[in-house]
Amino acid sequence: MNKLIIGSILSATMLWGGSFSWVESVQVVRSKPVYRTVTIREPYEICRDERVPVTYNEMEEVPAALIGGAAGGVLGHQIGKGHGRDAATIGGALVGALMGANIARQHRRVRYTTRRVCETRYRTHRERRFIHYKNIAWYQGRRIVKFSQRPLRRIRVRLTARY
Repeated sequence: MNKLIIGSILSATMLWGGSFSWVESVQVVRSKPVYRTVTIREPYEICRDERVPVTYNEMEEVPAALIGGAAGGVLGHQIGKGHGRDAATIGGALVGALMGANIARQHRRVRYTTRRVCETRYRTHRERRFIHYKNIAWYQGRRIVKFSQRPLRRIRVRLTARY
């Protein structure tokens, strides 16, 4: 009866297959530090003072043109006669407005102010940085590699057998 039960279990296992796993510890034969060269960009600022011209008007152009136009219109009206008086008034107003604006432009003043101007630049340098350890072990003729932040003495290997 026992033989029948064992045979049934073995048959069922062979039909559906099965597996089991275990862990072994393998001795590390070599731990090698791995480095990478990186480029570091450090920003820094260069600043300087600049003299900048600032223009301003003692007389604004629009009010000067209006005053000049009014004065030119009055003078044109006094000079003209008959129907020519209207044309002289309009012409005097135009010429007066142009002259008033021109006089205002000539009275522009320039003064200088200091402005701080800064520019960001970068210093670059290369640096060699530690990345990790490459731990190497051998198990049944196969090379096993595991990376870690410290050198290892042993590596755990999970093995699975299928049947």
